[in-house]
Amino acid sequence: MRTDFDFPNKYLIGPVVFRPDFNTPEETISVNQAWSLFFTAGQEDKVFDFNGEAGRFLTYLLLAVSVTGVLGVTLFSHVI
Repeated sequence: MRTDFDFPNKYLIGPVVFRPDFNTPEETISVNQAWSLFFTAGQEDKVFDFNGEAGRFLTYLLLAVSVTGVLGVTLFSHVI
């Protein structure tokens, strides 16, 4: 079996954010890439590339949980 995969080993050990081809100055990372880096601790940036809605869903979920927490503390702080 012959493969054309020739990726230097020094780039396979470290996180993806330290690879030279990642995030050049003229491009920005997407929401999906940001969440992928968060959940994989910087090891992979294409975990959520299968679905474009996954990054927005996680962002809105985080926002909803934060707003609910702030409102809960504000409204029920006098109960204790």
